[in-house]
Amino acid sequence: MAQTLPGAIAWWARMRGDQPAVHLDGDILTYAAWHGWAGRIAARLIADGLRPGDRVAICSTNSMAYVALILGVIRAGGIVSPVNFRYTAREIAELCETTEPRFAFAAPAQSEQVRAAGLSPRAMAEIADLRDGAPVTPAHDPDPDAPVVIIATSGSTARPKGVVFTNRSMTAYAASWAVEETASAAGARVISLAPLNTSAGFVQLLHYATQGCTLYMMPHFSAIEALRLIERERITCFGAVTAFFEFIAALPEFADADLSSIRLATAGGARVSRQLLETYQAKGVTIRQIYGQTEIGGNATMMPEHLAMDAPEKCGWGGVFMDLRVVRSDGSDCAPGEAGEILMRSPGMMQGYWRNPEETAKAIRDGWLHSGDIGMLDEQGLLTFVDRLKDLIISGGLNISAAEVERVVCEFPGVVEALAIAAPDPRFGETPFVVYHGPAAIDVAALIAHCNANLSDYKVPRYVVFSAEPLPRLATGKLSKPAVRERYAGAHERLARVR
Repeated sequence: MAQTLPGAIAWWARMRGDQPAVHLDGDILTYAAWHGWAGRIAARLIADGLRPGDRVAICSTNSMAYVALILGVIRAGGIVSPVNFRYTAREIAELCETTEPRFAFAAPAQSEQVRAAGLSPRAMAEIADLRDGAPVTPAHDPDPDAPVVIIATSGSTARPKGVVFTNRSMTAYAASWAVEETASAAGARVISLAPLNTSAGFVQLLHYATQGCTLYMMPHFSAIEALRLIERERITCFGAVTAFFEFIAALPEFADADLSSIRLATAGGARVSRQLLETYQAKGVTIRQIYGQTEIGGNATMMPEHLAMDAPEKCGWGGVFMDLRVVRSDGSDCAPGEAGEILMRSPGMMQGYWRNPEETAKAIRDGWLHSGDIGMLDEQGLLTFVDRLKDLIISGGLNISAAEVERVVCEFPGVVEALAIAAPDPRFGETPFVVYHGPAAIDVAALIAHCNANLSDYKVPRYVVFSAEPLPRLATGKLSKPAVRERYAGAHERLARVR
């Protein structure tokens, strides 16, 4: 099991078997117990017919059984296919059209929508029942280069693309940051607030477990519970989307909170304001801005601590095994301070998009991952993120494909064409704003009901505007989103939210 995720956990089970690997909602799972539980799960899956390369869908909120099932599937040679627990039946069905899971597992609250998607879910209770038992050594020997997960990511396409990581790429990513950041060395206490179905949640679990840390997770994010957890457990590492730092700082309890245990704090998904930096700095915590994306494995850059306060708009430089470039449209490198597309390469980057060679070829060219994001490097090589080339709306750290929202809106009777743009939101940073055209104004409440039935709640438009005139177009005939953004800039301030 050289350079595999199960091999890393097995090693920690020998070295620090009694050390907690995961704390979740008052429950504790040690490295030895996790290794044993995963072995029993793997043996059961193999006995039930799972073959190397088969996909296993999991639809659940964070739970200890979910943590164990992830490792069990990988130990058996399967590929984990995390399903967003917020997904509607339609979204689940569309995801599984390409992943074609051999088995699906669902928590009780998610079983109905998984079943409505045409799958036959097995209960997570089945996994919980395997927690205790005799040690089992599954027959399968994991392959370092075998795919271990397909993480759905929203891009500029109407349907999510599946980012594929292997044992080798995920362990390489963990090793890269282990060299860079001693604050997250073995035994560090790390808080992870993201759901396991997201890149952040899944990658953080296996990243920090590979490094031998103790990960503190929550079934659902709660700002006050997160703050109490940081204080009570003396958390040393805290990485999250910027919005989570803001939610915690807004609590009345924050003023008297003791955050002195935190040695590493990183934020991404939205720019960190000077005010937020100063709020945490007053408590001895330096928030270090990062840049990354799912396709590169997670973080691509991290702001050095000694520079974070001096240049809050910058995201840092790449990790020890991360190469970073900013290029012009002709592929030549930009001069310092010149904006261009961000390119990255790393042994931790994705293998490609699941069953999508066309999109893979667009994203990875000559070994470099083309991010679709605009940035610039200064003379020191520090990256500043400028804008997104990809058409994404990022709400509370969650990626929303504008094309997906537009597709669902255009299915509604009376809508001829529609564009989804981002409107500022005081709580989530951005929220979907839809402009549509048709013969006449439609029943907005009925449209929202249609969206609620076909989109996760965070993707449903908060603002809807009718345009009596056809939407503006480019010379090529394509709808012009820049023109719509300009025309409706600030319009959300004059409109009532529709939900």
